[in-house]
Amino acid sequence: MITASNISLAFGKRSLFKEVNIKFTPGNCYGLIGANGAGKSTFMKILSGEIEADSGDIIIPNNERLGVLAQDHFAFDEHSVMDTVIMGHKKLFEIMKEKDAIYMKEDFSDADGIRASELEGDFAELGGWEAESEAATLLSGLGVDEDLFDKKMADLEDNVKVRILLAQALFGNPDTLLLDEPTNHLDLESINWLEDFLLKFTNTVIVVSHDRHFLNKVCTHIADIDYGKITVFVGNYFFWQQASQMIAKQRKDQSKKAEAKAAELKAFIQRFSANAAKSKQATSRKKELDKLELDDLPTTSRRFPYVAFKPERETGTIILEVEGLSKTIDGEVIFKDLDLTVNKGDKIALVGPNNYAKTVFMQIISGEMEPDSGSYNWGVTTSQSYFPKDNTEFFNTDINMTDWLRQYSEEQDESYIRGFLGRMLFSGDESLKSVNVLSGGEKVRCMLSRMMLSAANVLIFDEPTAHLDLESITSLNNGMVEFTEVIIFSSHDHEIVNTVANRIIEFTPAGIIDKQMSFDDYLTSENVKEARDKAYGGSHLRLTI
Repeated sequence: MITASNISLAFGKRSLFKEVNIKFTPGNCYGLIGANGAGKSTFMKILSGEIEADSGDIIIPNNERLGVLAQDHFAFDEHSVMDTVIMGHKKLFEIMKEKDAIYMKEDFSDADGIRASELEGDFAELGGWEAESEAATLLSGLGVDEDLFDKKMADLEDNVKVRILLAQALFGNPDTLLLDEPTNHLDLESINWLEDFLLKFTNTVIVVSHDRHFLNKVCTHIADIDYGKITVFVGNYFFWQQASQMIAKQRKDQSKKAEAKAAELKAFIQRFSANAAKSKQATSRKKELDKLELDDLPTTSRRFPYVAFKPERETGTIILEVEGLSKTIDGEVIFKDLDLTVNKGDKIALVGPNNYAKTVFMQIISGEMEPDSGSYNWGVTTSQSYFPKDNTEFFNTDINMTDWLRQYSEEQDESYIRGFLGRMLFSGDESLKSVNVLSGGEKVRCMLSRMMLSAANVLIFDEPTAHLDLESITSLNNGMVEFTEVIIFSSHDHEIVNTVANRIIEFTPAGIIDKQMSFDDYLTSENVKEARDKAYGGSHLRLTI
């Protein structure tokens, strides 16, 4: 169990937390959520002891151990993969190394023998004999190949390091797990394995994640950071959404009633304060008005953008015909002789481990890249708007946001342009900020403004949720669901893929697997499993989105 007592923290004049009190109890998984900048990662660092609060205490019983997902991917570069995982249990690792060092001595003394015997007892008590087996199980579950176990961390790709550091946090049954974005760089099977692990975990879990599907699966409670306070809701992310919407509506209704009553009292006072016969009543009403406490605090610090793609016209029956499309880059065959027909009403999710193939395909059909051979033809009724994975080239200018968006609009009126920026939470002087200083999330919102402005009836998205907070992801998800025409997209967000797509296309070495079904059905379909086994030559390749 871990307890935060009267935690306060400020950076300059900005107060991040003020007298936060919260207790995280065993057997529960707490999803720590909040708007961008609310302090989710900072609070996790306070809990882990990485940074100190200005005041208050973090209380952890002396005999309890924290497992923390390390964010420094280079901190263990000199260690082997196996040692890095076991280092998650610091005491066990220190005993193991001291024990090994004693046995390596050439002049082994009686004192060494006594010390080694003590260490062996401690080692066994802490489960040392099962340590490598447990570490191997964790690594395998997270998709780390056995032939990497003895390699140094410095020799591994960053996406593999993330998995090993996650195994380190999980190792040794810690009393409390602190996980900040644990699903980053994980394939779907690894995420499913982690979900199962956490569901069976009997101690305390505190997790920060932008993956709504993951939060829904593993969380028993949601700890919501808002206005420097943390409020705990029982239930998963979905239940928190419902509860928070109900609370917001109740507050809004109460505020309206209070405002109406205040207006009525003020009108009475103004009307009768000069009337001697009514003066006592007016004085009484004024006292009543003074006592009336209007809830002048906003209900939440969260801001939801308004994402709505409204096509200028409907598509006809012919959308896109792809015939014999092939592309090779730097000697690598990306895809070959690809045939594909996109139909009216299709919302196609591109999935699979070959992210490059998905991106290249979207670049080609968007006119950003030429194929080596084959052809693609859009129907005459279609108009396309493309969201690229890399938007850097769009923002290599110092013009302001309003002028930037004006480039993509036939209507040049200032208020019209600012209206689209306002939907994406850029208001007032914000819309005059230079685009070359925007954050990653701000750039994504600008690109979504551009797509809304286009009024296209075919939308093409290549991983649009990168850099977005939960509120923006939710708004984008809703906008994609409500769009009435054609979408072709890739995304690492399980919830978006499952709620938007009605057709799944996976790029494989043997071509594409094309199924008219939801993503969850795709994951469990025996026909799909057979097709994947055949496409990958019988090898078990883990599915990603």
